[in-house]
Amino acid sequence: MDYSDIIKNLKSLKNEKNIDGMARFGITGKKVLGISIYVLRDFAKKLGKNHELALKLWKSGFHEARHLAVFTEELDKVTPEQMNDWVNDFEAWDDTDQACTSLFDKTPHAWSKVKEWSKSDKEFVKRAAFSLLAGLATHDKTAKDEQFIQLFPVIKKASTDERNFVKKAVNWALRNIGKRNKNLNKRAVEFSKKLLKSNSKSAKWIASDAIRELSSEKVQKRL
Repeated sequence: MDYSDIIKNLKSLKNEKNIDGMARFGITGKKVLGISIYVLRDFAKKLGKNHELALKLWKSGFHEARHLAVFTEELDKVTPEQMNDWVNDFEAWDDTDQACTSLFDKTPHAWSKVKEWSKSDKEFVKRAAFSLLAGLATHDKTAKDEQFIQLFPVIKKASTDERNFVKKAVNWALRNIGKRNKNLNKRAVEFSKKLLKSNSKSAKWIASDAIRELSSEKVQKRL
């Protein structure tokens, strides 16, 4: 199936009711078709991996086509420049998170992008930094504890950002780090307790929510 056929297929699946439902959950964009992520994942399996196709799908601007781009991209062909191009196109939390935790976090460029994107003023670029960090905490099995600990100052700086999609990603990253192992759990809880002393409502929420989960019986038992 070539690019034109894929776009035609996606357009045929457009669902106005789903578009409205997605919008209520903060999934918006200029060209949203309302197709379930589960349908898109199955579709992507049939397409296989294809770098050139992924680039075309992303450039189409269709929300769902961009999900397909993430799922069909060839990991070893992703460049830092491509990551920067794509991150500046993010329109919602879900395209941000899918790209960061299904593709970008598996590239050798991921760690440097956390710091780089965390400095951005753009809401979804900044979210991408912490979505990426959350993905690394889960998927990078070779990373050392110190690599995560060294990013606590980055988390602290971003914790005062009151924007909902940013603060939730910061919280997500902190919680995932704390669920990685016993040592990081202890360090993340200690860090969160210090963060509680902040004058920022956002930082206080991030810290209290992280402490609640990371100190829970469920997490402690698993660790």
